Amino acid sequence: MTSSEIRKKYLKFFESRGHKIIPPAPLVPKDDPTTLFTTAGMQPLVPFLLGEEHPQGKRLVNIQPCLRTDDIDEVGDATHNTFLEMMGNWSLGDYWKKESLEWSLEFLTEELKLPKEKLAVTIFAGDNDAPRDDESMEIWKSLGIPEDRISPLGRKDNWWGPVGNSGPCGPDSEIFFWTGEGQPKDSPGENPLWVEVWNNVFMEYSKTSDGKYEPLSQQNVDTGMGLERITAVVQGKNNVYETDIFKFLYEAIEERTKTSEVKSLRVIADHTRAATFLIASGIEPGNVERGYVLRRLVRRAVRAAYRSGIERGFFTELAKIIINKFSAFYPELKENENKIYETLMEEEDRFQEPVNRIELYKQDLEIAEKEGVIKKIGTIPILKENKVASGLYVFENYQTYGTPPDLAQDVVEELGLTFDKEEFDRVTKEHQQKSRTAASGKFAGGLADHSDKVIKGHTATHLLHRALRDVLGEDVHQTGSNINPERVRFDFTYGKKMTEEEVNKVEEIVNQKISEDLQVEFRIMPLEEAKKTQAIGLFNEKYLDYVKVYFIGDYSKEFCGGPHVSNTSEIGRVKITKEESAGSGIRRIYATIE
Repeated sequence: MTSSEIRKKYLKFFESRGHKIIPPAPLVPKDDPTTLFTTAGMQPLVPFLLGEEHPQGKRLVNIQPCLRTDDIDEVGDATHNTFLEMMGNWSLGDYWKKESLEWSLEFLTEELKLPKEKLAVTIFAGDNDAPRDDESMEIWKSLGIPEDRISPLGRKDNWWGPVGNSGPCGPDSEIFFWTGEGQPKDSPGENPLWVEVWNNVFMEYSKTSDGKYEPLSQQNVDTGMGLERITAVVQGKNNVYETDIFKFLYEAIEERTKTSEVKSLRVIADHTRAATFLIASGIEPGNVERGYVLRRLVRRAVRAAYRSGIERGFFTELAKIIINKFSAFYPELKENENKIYETLMEEEDRFQEPVNRIELYKQDLEIAEKEGVIKKIGTIPILKENKVASGLYVFENYQTYGTPPDLAQDVVEELGLTFDKEEFDRVTKEHQQKSRTAASGKFAGGLADHSDKVIKGHTATHLLHRALRDVLGEDVHQTGSNINPERVRFDFTYGKKMTEEEVNKVEEIVNQKISEDLQVEFRIMPLEEAKKTQAIGLFNEKYLDYVKVYFIGDYSKEFCGGPHVSNTSEIGRVKITKEESAGSGIRRIYATIE
């Protein structure tokens, strides 16, 4: 069974059980300041998990492309990837544990033909805040899972949420498959041959700000199953790189390599695939945020290729394989084909130059620094006492200039210096922790939170979007925003710097509309009908068959989820504080709500 067949079976199975197939959300989230990328299928659905009505109803299913870098150091093992496709189905206050667990087991055993005797499950064991999930325990037993294959585990393993300090949360029940030889033994968590394939999350509690757990008014089901991992299980492979998802890509890399170091080859395959999807999503390499993640992925892949003896220029060939494999499901890959090739070549060339020159400068640290192989970082010393090379210096070269730590380490060690690896490991770990915290995602439906100030800012972006089109022209489109209690950041397409007069005019229009006490209302309507209203949508975003359109009087019409104020008089005064470039053809406005 191919991965394409698994995709189709999954969607068809849940569609036949009343679920509406919804398109995947963009890999780069709209309006979400809390996460760099879409990291889970539930992330775009948070407003609806919180009770907002979804245009497609209470039962939903989709396959969501995700990007996760918190486990980037694990890439190269059997199951971890940075880019992955997450299959998920949801109940928004509709069915509950019985149907969810029953359908999960049915899909695995009837549709994918996995033997039930090789399955095991885990449930929440209970603690002082919530009792053991006996309901799931009894359901699994009624479905034929023996009690010795049902493991009650603690909060760390079988509890989801809340995101932040308060909000929806609840127990989950995970399904594992035995990948070893012979009869299964031990239990999940005790033996790595048990591989998690599916997770059913039951949001039945709300954690209050004072730490209490109360029953949730709308009980939701949120499930997730990684396509890569389940494909490996179905195809009887012991790692995802032997499946049809990676097979041709991995074989192409194997043909060109001079090493048998498996992890390096897997890193090349994984990171090139992730980078291809990021470039197709409009990301360009840079030194901050999303651009930095893309640059890091490409350079890790280039470094692995360099160490494996692969000649430069190979990444466009790999990208072609990826585009041909996935463009049937993700047409944006084909649409951005040339941009993908150009970006990969440029980034490889930019990085390959110091890689190729490194041998020339190993004999002289001063020359290496002068030639830009490694660079002096402010006041951070290259050398510490007793000819010890600074670990912080090496880390900052990587962080600031992209010079790989092992290359910089090669230089200092070739000069007979001792590398302070303990310091390097410490600052690297601190940086990774900060990155994981920043990119973990609070998933507040595209907003930092649902405070009054943020909701006012969100509504104000609708007026700002319309006013920008009035002043600069109808070719202006929103490309993203970042809203928190302190300020609004709004990105839009425009080819040049706005004049002071244009900025003032936009601000004037927005505040004039606020002062008119316009009603803010929404209507759910078919997509084609919504388009006829000339409502504004996020540029290049995919939409459902039914959409929610917010109307601000007769002035603004825009595709959007919630939440919003009910009248513009609630917003206050908008003050534009800055206008700047946010990339090629993209401008950025900062504003405050006073």
